[in-house]
Amino acid sequence: MKIYGIKTCGSVQKAIKFCENNNLEYLFIDFRKEPLSEDQIDFFASKIDINTLFNNKGTKYKTLGLKELNLDNEGKLAWLKKDNMLLKRPIIEYQKGTQALCAFDEIIYTKEFLTQ
Repeated sequence: MKIYGIKTCGSVQKAIKFCENNNLEYLFIDFRKEPLSEDQIDFFASKIDINTLFNNKGTKYKTLGLKELNLDNEGKLAWLKKDNMLLKRPIIEYQKGTQALCAFDEIIYTKEFLTQ
């Protein structure tokens, strides 16, 4: 499992703690230090609804003034490729890189990672 995000994000910290508390192996990738490729963004967008993946509540969204642009799905995807900080965090890649989910939800994590 790979956890993508930034260390200072509370939701990322919860995901890491969930993995540690349940003895799940993970690799943390700080996309502030290692920006995601366009191919990675495309993969995540193929697995996760763009409106879930695109963080329209964060500081970066507000400081860039993106609300006024009324972005469609293609516009949101283009911005995600330009600036990883617009991604909702964390993004979890799992099942040998074939699946992905976004945000922290203990119920979903339990179902996906502990009941298999």
